[in-house]
Amino acid sequence: MSLHDIAARALHAFDPEDAHGLAIRGLKLGLGPRDGGPDDPILAVKLAGLELPNCVGLAAGFDKNAEVPDAMLAAGFGFVEAGTVTPQAQAGNPRPRLFRLTQDQAVINRMGFNNDGLDPFARRLSARRGKGGVVGANIGANKDASDRIEDYATGLTRLWGLSDYFTVNISSPNTPGLRALQTKAALEDLLGRLSEAREAMKVTTGRDYPIFLKVAPDLEDGEVEAIVETVVGAGLDGIIVSNTTIARPDNLKSAQAAESGGLSGAPLLDASTAVLARFHAAAADRVTLIGAGGVASGVGAYAKIRAGARAVQLYSALVYGGPGLVTRIKRDLAARLRADGFTAVEDAVGAR
Repeated sequence: MSLHDIAARALHAFDPEDAHGLAIRGLKLGLGPRDGGPDDPILAVKLAGLELPNCVGLAAGFDKNAEVPDAMLAAGFGFVEAGTVTPQAQAGNPRPRLFRLTQDQAVINRMGFNNDGLDPFARRLSARRGKGGVVGANIGANKDASDRIEDYATGLTRLWGLSDYFTVNISSPNTPGLRALQTKAALEDLLGRLSEAREAMKVTTGRDYPIFLKVAPDLEDGEVEAIVETVVGAGLDGIIVSNTTIARPDNLKSAQAAESGGLSGAPLLDASTAVLARFHAAAADRVTLIGAGGVASGVGAYAKIRAGARAVQLYSALVYGGPGLVTRIKRDLAARLRADGFTAVEDAVGAR
């Protein structure tokens, strides 16, 4: 175990949100880990036109305000997603709003899109221009917005040229009514408006960027297919499957398992991977899929890839595995790919 992993364990003595703040401060001071050497070539992947040195990404939620994307790239992630960011700064829900479920290797959060707003987020991304590495922006809507769809268009337009890709987050359970945007009519309206904004920015700047949709794992029969068709029709590049769940498995052991909010971590792995496989079947290679939810090992990452993901994302596992986890996942994933006769991640996508 590295000194960085030991330090991460020590943070468990603090309130979870305070511990996270301390971790961000340490990373800003340059105290984060560094993954030495180049990535194993077998892990390289092209994701909606983006060239990634490895397929293991940092999910949104860790770096809400784009304060430490380069530190997380240096830690070994193949790409980093900052946010969720909303047009206006907002405090989020009252504390406590973040809970460790240690016995279950899980987390429950009801943060409520707390963030500094678009302007400081944009300034930080602008300041890192030319540094290299793939950094995406996860955009959302303010809780009190009169037109939430306009909030998404505002985020896309404001960050155009500053972010390598965009993720449209309509699946957080912690902003009332937000998940209603996943219904067919609302989603068509949202993605239609975003497509218009995208085309306008392409004309203005001559540049284009991938746009992904992040969905919940709690979807009914028929919703997966409807979402895929709407995404394809709107010309989006991919879908991230999935966000946190509002479900509570019966086998949760931790005392705080009944807290409200989105559940992430180990208990989400199987359910989110099953939903991912449904999206893979419905998409039929028409859109790129990214697997998130419960990834904490090479086994979990490999399961997502075999279910149809070209890349994976993680966040909650860092709470328990420490910052050295990403290096261990990459090493194990490369070994598993080779053991099964694959020469690249792409060869294993959907091989389940």
